[in-house]
Amino acid sequence: MKKILLLLVAFICTVGISAQAVLSLDRTSHNFGTFKESKVQKTTFTVTNTGNKPLIIQQAFTSCGCTVANYTKTPIQPGEKGTITVSYDGKNKFPGQFRKVVTVRSNASNSLVRIYVEGILEKD
Repeated sequence: MKKILLLLVAFICTVGISAQAVLSLDRTSHNFGTFKESKVQKTTFTVTNTGNKPLIIQQAFTSCGCTVANYTKTPIQPGEKGTITVSYDGKNKFPGQFRKVVTVRSNASNSLVRIYVEGILEKD
């Protein structure tokens, strides 16, 4: 009887661990190419929940004030998609090559993921 109870507890623990959200991205970086400082750049990353529990994006924080990230605020059900839209405003920034990071925090098994935007900024 103890063996059956032990196996049952082990099974329940295994099932509980395997029930989780998984954040999958269509890509992890985007290159805007060369552009003038007066033109705000924007790109959208597609998020898919490949897990078996609802995915909740809790935060998307950027490495500087020139980059802004907006994301799906409602839970993303298993198999469903959401978005993370990243904007880069180069106005009054130093010209040249840049690479900015956006760190995404969620309830997924991969709870912290990083996405990048890059390009070459030219003065107007």
